[in-house]
Amino acid sequence: MSTTSKTTFSRRAFMRTSTLAGGGMLIGFNLFQSCKPKVAPPIDLSQLDYNDFNAFIKIAANGAVTIFSPNPEIGQGVKTSMPMLIAEELDVAWKNVFVEQGKLDTENYVRQVAGGSQSIRFGWDALRQTGATAKQMLVNAAAARWGVDASECSVSEGVITNAAGETLGYGDVVNEAAVLEVPEEVTLKEPKDYNIIGKDAGNVDITKIITGKPLFGLDYKAEGMVYASVARPPAFGQKLVSFDATEAKKMPGVIDVVSIGEKGRAHMNGENRNWSVRLPDSDKVVVIAESTWQAMKAKKALKIVWEDNDLESTEQHNELLMGLLDGNKFNTMRSDGNVKKAFAEADEVLERTYESPFLPHNCLEPMNFYANVTDEKIHLVGPVQTPASAATTVADMLGRDVADIHLEMTRMGGGFGRRLYGDFVYEAAEISNLIRKPVKMVSSREDDMNTGVYRPAIKYRIKAAVKDGQITGYHLKEAAINSNMYGLIPNFFPAGAIENYQVDVASYDSNITTGAWRAPYTNFLAYAEQSFFDELAELMDTDKIQLRLDLLEKVKGTEDERIQYDPERMQNCIKTAVEKSGWGKKPEGVYQGFVNYYCHNTHVAQVADVEIENGNAVVKKITCVVDCGIVVNPLGAINQIEGGILDGIGHSMYGDFGFENGAPVANNFDGYRLIRMREAPAIETHLIQNELSPTGLGEPTLPPVGGAIANAFKAATGNRLYEQPFSKKPELLKVPEKEILG
Repeated sequence: MSTTSKTTFSRRAFMRTSTLAGGGMLIGFNLFQSCKPKVAPPIDLSQLDYNDFNAFIKIAANGAVTIFSPNPEIGQGVKTSMPMLIAEELDVAWKNVFVEQGKLDTENYVRQVAGGSQSIRFGWDALRQTGATAKQMLVNAAAARWGVDASECSVSEGVITNAAGETLGYGDVVNEAAVLEVPEEVTLKEPKDYNIIGKDAGNVDITKIITGKPLFGLDYKAEGMVYASVARPPAFGQKLVSFDATEAKKMPGVIDVVSIGEKGRAHMNGENRNWSVRLPDSDKVVVIAESTWQAMKAKKALKIVWEDNDLESTEQHNELLMGLLDGNKFNTMRSDGNVKKAFAEADEVLERTYESPFLPHNCLEPMNFYANVTDEKIHLVGPVQTPASAATTVADMLGRDVADIHLEMTRMGGGFGRRLYGDFVYEAAEISNLIRKPVKMVSSREDDMNTGVYRPAIKYRIKAAVKDGQITGYHLKEAAINSNMYGLIPNFFPAGAIENYQVDVASYDSNITTGAWRAPYTNFLAYAEQSFFDELAELMDTDKIQLRLDLLEKVKGTEDERIQYDPERMQNCIKTAVEKSGWGKKPEGVYQGFVNYYCHNTHVAQVADVEIENGNAVVKKITCVVDCGIVVNPLGAINQIEGGILDGIGHSMYGDFGFENGAPVANNFDGYRLIRMREAPAIETHLIQNELSPTGLGEPTLPPVGGAIANAFKAATGNRLYEQPFSKKPELLKVPEKEILG
């Protein structure tokens, strides 16, 4: 259906309004004053007379259109899909659109964040309205020139046609349109009329990526720039005592060796710290050199004395977390009914504990950032998922006005949550402020793994009560390092489906830095819960699929506003996955495992096919069904779905990371196992078609796949898996003579 969006803003108010009805990003018209840098499109159109039609759109006199993508691009595809939303309602041909990365602009953009799989969801309404409003102004200008009513005009691919068949291109009327009043009402297209949304669109950066053109933070260079390599404490809990840089300063290309930390300590761990992660507060030693290689090589020649204080190990963490699960000091996040009574009256009780390790992010592009601090301004360039927060913290740290900050975002070689935390931005800014030179701080792979922000180690204990063949009680306990699940997760499935339901959490405050890792908490919880439901179905001697469908049936018509998922949509995903995967109909020797899960506003069902090869269970295929509402770019969606699945398999199977006396046990890929290309299974994806607003895709397919393969391994070997990574106990991936408990 068509949607009429009515606005009642004056022009000045319209320019400053941060949200629109329905939420999302502002349109941000900026016709008379531009705060954007002049950016040349991918081809040489520098001589064109562009009008900054609004904060998102530039239209040249020849009709060429450049659309700015406001959010950080970390490989999730928003630099392609967000402009598609604007172009659809602007009614221009996608092939004629040029896309540029927007810079940090808090006046005209909101939520310039890459995190939580929320970019398209929050931009859906406002970005379409951006295009529709611009189109209406162009149509109004054409109608005024012709002396006809705007309602008599139509638009197709940037060409306006009146009832008499006369035509004008956008470029013909862009100057007149730029001085018109912003229309109070615009009509958004019906889904059936989409020409761009729902069609495959290639990555707008793909040519630059495959030809090695500068795109990423590591590519950025500026005149007079020097390079910095930072020596941080090799173990968490250590602090800098002293250093001797005599030998390092003698090495070729070395400019200076300095110490930083004072300014960072005062602000990175204060109330305004970036995304609530507490970073190590030790001073650091920095080598400044003419090249990255020279700086990194000289860093190895430094003689540094570190002081030990409270060095933690994985063995200690395991004992502490188990102690929390066995204890009674919990924060209850949701409590329905009377769980204690349900267990006291149960015919049978099932209780299982699931364990996961710390994990590094291991972005392909190591952390890096450029900073140039001068008295006039602070120029920051690089890959960060939270540019506004980073800019605010740098300004606070250096005692400057945030208006002094000019921050440009580059494409990122992976993020997965690591680049939510701006520690690398603050380091670069503090270094430049000290040496008063433009500087690029570059971390090595070892730097990234030794001093990262990790996925926290977590243990879950799940307990269910069964009476008269029904699940009458469900108790989930979480014990985690540093922090616990965010508030929406207790309202995911099976919340609302079980009368007596409780979620309790506890955490241990560690000096090891932890934070968001792709699909925080659910990346492990989904496996634990879905594996538990399979075992519960076996205990109840009931069909695994039917158990899930029956539980979802109980949620239909609920008046509980806390429930996050839609039972009908989830049931549809389950039934589609059963059909498409050939569930229960595979030939002998193919073993299947099933899961369904909801997170990041998206419903997913997956089936894993496992076969036995040389005595070992091997994942051969994943069938995945996703309901994420309207799919903006199917090609990009498939990339995200498959990438999430492969990431989930790899870390469920092989991802293992820990600490010994505060130091990571691995600092490069020779000691940290990732999935190999030959281990990637076939993936078959099915997208549920509907006309509901789009939801996230960067994360939702990762969490459930661990449960799918664990349940398939059980079918193949008879062994249950209670600890990740699964390869840690290879005997459980073989067919044993008798059942082995994990």
